Amino acid sequence: MKNEQIKVKCVGMDEEGKGIVKIKGKEVHVPYLIDGETAVVEVTEKRNFISAKVVRIQEKSKDRVIPKCKYFNQCGGCQLQHLSYEAQGNFKQNSILKLMKKYKKVNEILTMKDPYFYRNKVHAAVAYDKKGDIVSGIYEENTHHVTAVKECIIQHKPADEITESIRELMKSFKLKPYNEDTGQGFLRHVLVKTGFVSKQVMVVLVVSSQVFPGKNNFVNELLKKHPEITTVVMNVNNRKTSVVLGETEKVLFGKGYIEDTLCGCIFQISPKSFYQINPIQTEVLYNKAIDMAKLTSNEIVLDAYCGIGTISLIVSHKAKNVIGVELNKDAVKDAIKNAKRNKINNVHFYNEDAGKFMVELAKKKQSIDTVFMDPPRSGSDEKFLSSLVHLEPKKIIYISCNPITQERDLRYLTKHGYSVEEIQPVDMFPQTYHVETVCLMSRV
Repeated sequence: MKNEQIKVKCVGMDEEGKGIVKIKGKEVHVPYLIDGETAVVEVTEKRNFISAKVVRIQEKSKDRVIPKCKYFNQCGGCQLQHLSYEAQGNFKQNSILKLMKKYKKVNEILTMKDPYFYRNKVHAAVAYDKKGDIVSGIYEENTHHVTAVKECIIQHKPADEITESIRELMKSFKLKPYNEDTGQGFLRHVLVKTGFVSKQVMVVLVVSSQVFPGKNNFVNELLKKHPEITTVVMNVNNRKTSVVLGETEKVLFGKGYIEDTLCGCIFQISPKSFYQINPIQTEVLYNKAIDMAKLTSNEIVLDAYCGIGTISLIVSHKAKNVIGVELNKDAVKDAIKNAKRNKINNVHFYNEDAGKFMVELAKKKQSIDTVFMDPPRSGSDEKFLSSLVHLEPKKIIYISCNPITQERDLRYLTKHGYSVEEIQPVDMFPQTYHVETVCLMSRV
């Protein structure tokens, strides 16, 4: 069966929002197909692996809408734009229900009032197109081919305009995009970070060499076009790698960082800082997590994977003492600066592995009342979880950007003395299949 067109019925959707159909007795996952739809798909079979793509929809779902973005079928950054926003919320709610209902009733998902233009961090790769014109955009899914994107409907609008100006300036300053295959060229990526409250804007130019011809004039011209820019940083990445940022940085204008306010605290954001990309829903998520903890100002709180100290500092005024632990030393430096910036004295940050740190606390018989944990997508390893169980906090607030690994970790914790008390999904990333979940656990 090769490039054959057949009619199929969609019988469900997977966790990434792809439609599930049956072909030759096998489950095949088809992008942009909605549960209940009938469609003609083009089927390709290679070495017993079957893939399919939609040719035309014959019977449409009532939930299908026309995507607002003209790049939707090329880009791959948003997987659910063909679903109404109400249907996106239902899809995510049902995904969490399937995973988590065995533990506790799942609260109704907290969605966004306006599910567009929410990203405060915009990353654009720079390249030549087939005509030899400079383009910027995002990599097509599973490739390093840059899809030219002039306007993204989930990114903060001014960032697209700044990136467009940089492309124009590259022509007049004769700066070439970096070519990954040859290692030739200068500008690799443009990163724009925006403070939604402060309105401060950082532009990071990721380049392949420290030699930047006409850099002062380039920056001056950029600032003339965009006086809203508060700092410009040159980041040098001369390695053949898919990692965006290099180690060396030089501030070309401003302070080299921006600040923004989240849940009443001011945070310093540098080029390498991890800061939640949807500040509106981050406040919803963090307020819910803190509400779950029901702190009385007498507790000792541990914030594992504390990053630049967001949760630690936000929770500090409701706790007696807060301990923040983070392995990334740059993030810990930022966290300490952020504590000073906010004049907060009851938070102490440690640059250590959280698992080892908790084992040491347990050995010292240090009492911890509540642990907040917000691990990476891979979740926590068993070493960390066993350390957490050993520490015996009364409450665990587990925030996750990957419910599948979170459910795996809940399985471990419920076998080792904890029960799940509350589960709250939050839509942090509208138009995509990603969903954030916060769980409250108590020691049995």
